Amino acid sequence: MRIKSQKDFFAGLMFAVIGIGFAWGATTYTVGNGARMGPGYFPLMLGVVMALIGLGIMFAGLAVETTDGDKIGKWAWKQVVFILGANLAFGVLLGGLPSIGLPAMGMILAIYALVIIASLAGSEFNLRKVLILATVLAVGSYVAFIWALKLQIQVWPTFITG
Repeated sequence: MRIKSQKDFFAGLMFAVIGIGFAWGATTYTVGNGARMGPGYFPLMLGVVMALIGLGIMFAGLAVETTDGDKIGKWAWKQVVFILGANLAFGVLLGGLPSIGLPAMGMILAIYALVIIASLAGSEFNLRKVLILATVLAVGSYVAFIWALKLQIQVWPTFITG
């Protein structure tokens, strides 16, 4: 069978593989059933639905004719590096790295770092807009996670709060 749209086929393949991985990983938890859900129920169902959507997209890539076959272009390495780096920086700043003596910097600084680093992946950078976005996300995260859900997340670095 000939692939008629490479973009659709490989995007569907990616969704299917990630969905199967999530579903498989969820089986290590207690799944339960629809009436009494365990901690693995939602990830299992999410993985199954994601895999099914991926299979549907793969089928469309095999069945729907396109003019040029929707070839896959070059990798956008700059964007990949900045987006992955932003997520890595967020995790390190939020939790710290005790193995090298780096303390946790708190949720607010981690969100600002995440937004600033991720925004460098785009084609244009406007510091004012980036700082406004970071402020909105930081305030929204504080309201949602600290105030509403009462989660025990370090908000500020230890050297500020004492």
